[in-house]
Formats: sequence, structure tokens, C-alpha cells
Amino acid sequence: MALNVLGLAVMAVFYLLILGTGIWSEERKCNVDGIGMTLLASCNINLLLGIFTLTASWVGGGFILGLAEATYNPTLGAVWALMPVAYVLTFFLGGFFFAKPMREKKYVTMMDHFQQKYGNVLSVLLIIPALVADVLWVARTLVSLGGTMSVILDLSYVYSIIISSVVAIIYTLLGGLYSVASKDVIQLILVFVSLWVCVPFLLTNPHSLDISLTAYNQTFQAPWVGTVKLDEAGKWIDDFMLLALGGLAYQAFYQRILSASSYTQAQVTCYASSAFCLVLGIPSVLVGAVAASTDWNATSYGLPTPYERDQAGSILPIALLYLMPAYISVIGIGAVAAAVMSSMDSALLSASLLSSNIYKNILRKQASDCEMQWAIRISVVVVGMAGTALSFLDSSVLVFWLVGADMSYTIMFPQLVCILFCKVSNGYGASVGYMIAVFIRILSGEPLIGLPPAIRFPGCRLDAKGVLTQYFPFRTTIMVMSLVSILLFSWLGSIVFNKDLLSEKWDVFRIKRKQISAARATDDKRNDSANEEASTARELLDTTSL
Repeated sequence: MALNVLGLAVMAVFYLLILGTGIWSEERKCNVDGIGMTLLASCNINLLLGIFTLTASWVGGGFILGLAEATYNPTLGAVWALMPVAYVLTFFLGGFFFAKPMREKKYVTMMDHFQQKYGNVLSVLLIIPALVADVLWVARTLVSLGGTMSVILDLSYVYSIIISSVVAIIYTLLGGLYSVASKDVIQLILVFVSLWVCVPFLLTNPHSLDISLTAYNQTFQAPWVGTVKLDEAGKWIDDFMLLALGGLAYQAFYQRILSASSYTQAQVTCYASSAFCLVLGIPSVLVGAVAASTDWNATSYGLPTPYERDQAGSILPIALLYLMPAYISVIGIGAVAAAVMSSMDSALLSASLLSSNIYKNILRKQASDCEMQWAIRISVVVVGMAGTALSFLDSSVLVFWLVGADMSYTIMFPQLVCILFCKVSNGYGASVGYMIAVFIRILSGEPLIGLPPAIRFPGCRLDAKGVLTQYFPFRTTIMVMSLVSILLFSWLGSIVFNKDLLSEKWDVFRIKRKQISAARATDDKRNDSANEEASTARELLDTTSL
């Protein structure tokens, strides 16, 4: 197959359009600079722009290709394509519970609260899984685009990833969150239009059966709807909770929430984005359904099938290339590229954890705005290069997606819940909960990366491919264990030092001093309020007497 010159030209135009938008957004900032502008757009993102950028952050290349892969895979099916429904829960919980406490404290990143309450040492340890999750986010988006371009354009997988990575890094550096949000508008419109343009051609191609007939009937492969057997229910619940709650522990989510001009706007942004995720997930499910209903021997692709060739992860670009006209498949690659770019720049800008929480708050507390701008740029480049390097290790989108969300769910989510909603939480409980989550998660194994389980939960057995797999909801179990450990050991730590069972010199997290300071601050606030009320009452009496 020769290089697809037309497709390559379309991609070049698309990349130039994105870079041009970045330059325009940079000029439109009117020379307003500073970390607040770069990371949160000065908390002045309007409602429409906020909806677009939050939706685009989640509807990335991993979302589009992952849904198609899960639907097509004969061992899974559409019932395992959980992302759209899971993200509805993510956004509703985020808007209803998590947005308000984050905005009230006027944080820049989700880790600010950890640094204020737990100190720098423990916060750095907690930042590590959050950063790794962002790096894996970058890797999965590049894998999705690299696989698509290599299939449709016949361009080298390595070149596809490197070119896309360089473009995404450059335009993320150009203008911070405002620039990223402006480009997300264009990218999300391209995703929506391009995917829905491809759907009619796929559904009417001559090599595929009617998907309504193959939904529940065995044809060329197992029904594309799929099933959840009773002994797989635990794994299904675990995967759903992983995707739904794991998304609440990503910096990219809070960056969008904190950039809104008000709490009400942040809530509306979340609710509207959940609806967009559902609509944008439908085309990918249809692509997977059509691919599962296709007689591949009747196409130029031939046999074995994509699944038998271990190319299920690239089923969307394969379907675009072999089941529709060439000029339409080029439109499809535009959709994937737009989705990848909109999601990747969100992960790159989440490198603010490095620049803000480590460089600014620990290494250089007196850093100027100009110095911080360079720190942010360096952080973006570091995260981008790390994600690019990882993308060469595996070609499956689902691998990077699930492993990244796994770390957010089992390690970061219980920490975030406790620090936002449980006043009793302190550094002792957070440390124990962190260690329990990390060690038990490692010992539980992960077949996606070839890590065998040392701990076998109930139902652990060989799957259809002969890989030892946990079918018990073990990730949710680990998350709950971590959550309970944080609360229990925080309570025990408070008792030990508040009742002087141990000398205060052993209180490395200084929880007693912080509690005394907090109590004094509360008393001062009450006294000020009482004095103000008394002063108002005296003024009223004086006015009445006159």
C-alpha cells in the first residue's frame, strides 16, 4: 500500500489550522500573563467554552478507539463499552459534590489542599500517581492516533506519533488553558461532524450484515452486544466504577472546574458535558458493531480477521479504510486526530502539578511569573516526552486507558474524598492508606502489563486467552480499604497526640498544633462576628434614640 498523499495533505491542513488557532488565542490574551492565566485562564472561561473544553478532554482518541475496540472484540461487546455512561456519573458527581469545595478554597491544582494539610513530603508522594496517570493519558492518545494514521495513511507508526506529539506540545506551549480551550471548540466540532458523516457509509457498505441481526445472533463472530455472565459481574462493576470514579481524580477535570467564572457555571458545564459524551460515543459503538458484522474475507483486508491478527485496537481505522470510500476514510482520520489533540493537550497542561505544586510550592517559593511560565513550559515538554516514549511500548488503547484510570481510582480517589469531605483525615491516615493501596494493588497483578497476581481474590481464574485474571471487584475493594484506612489511622493518630499518649516531638505531621490553630481561628472568627453584631446593634440603638 502506497502513502496516502490526499490523507497526508488533509492532516497537514488540520495541524496548521490547530497551530494557527493557538497563535490567535495567544494574541487574544492581550498580554495578560501569570500562572492564573496559563493554568486557569484567570477563572474567566465562559459557559460554552467550558462545556467544549471539558467534553473534548474526555472525548479523546482513547475514547473513540476504545469504544470501537470493546464493541468489536468478541470476548467483550458493547455492554463492556462503559465509557460514555461511566462519564455521565463522573460529571454529575463532580458537579454536585466536588466542584464546590475545590472552588471555595480557590485552588490552582487539586493537590494544593494536600500540600496545605499534609505538608510537602507526603504531597510529593501523592503527586506521583497523579502525574503517572497523566503521562499514561498522553500515551494512550498518541497510540490511538499513531495506529489510525499508520493504517489509513500508510505512514510509519513511529513518525505518526512523533509528529502528533510535537504539534500538540507546541500549541499547548503557545497559550495555556485559554489557547487549549479555544482549539477544543474547533476540535470537538470536527469530531462530531466527521464521525457522523462516516456512519451512513459504514452502515450501508455491501460487506456487512444488518447490525440489528448480528446484535444477538452468532454470525461471523459472537453477537456484538455482548453479555455479562454472572461470574463476570464483579469485573464489570469494577470496570464501571474504575472509569466513573477514577475520572474524579484527574487534574484535567479540576482545571476546567476551577477555570469557570462561578460555581453554578461549573455545575452546568459538568451536566452539559455528560450529555455530549453520550452523543459522541454512539458513532464509535456503531463502528465496532459494523466491524463485528462484516465478512472480512469479502473485503480487500481478507482473512484472518482483525481480532485474529491481534489488531482489535485498530478496528476503527481498519473499518474506515476497508468499508467505505477513500475520501470518506480521510474525514474519519480527521475526527480521530481532532479527538487526540483535544485530549492530549488537556493531559499536557495537567503538568501544572510539576510546575505549581513542586517547583513553585517547594523548590522556588519566590518564583516570579516569568520564571513560572518557563517552569510550566518545561513541565509540558517533560510530560509530553514521557508519554511519547511510553506509546512505543504497546499498541492497545485500552491498556493505557485502564492502567491510568486504575491508579487514579485505587490510590488518588480515596485520598481526595477524605481530604475534601472528612475533617478527621490527617497525614498519618493518608500515609497508611497510600501504602496499603500501592502494595495491595501491585500484589493483585495486572494482566494488561503482564504482572501476575500474588494475591488471588475469589473468582480469580484463567480467561479465554489463558491469562490469570481477577474477576472479583478487587480495585473497588482496594479503594474502600484505602478509604477506611485513611479514616481509621487518622482518628487513631489524633487520639494518640491529642491525649498526649505520645510526646508532641513525635508528631511529624503536627496535627495537634494544626488543630489548636484551627480552633483559635474558629474562635477568632466567632468573636469577630459577635463584635460586629454588637456594633451593629449599638448603631441601631443610637439611631433609634435620635
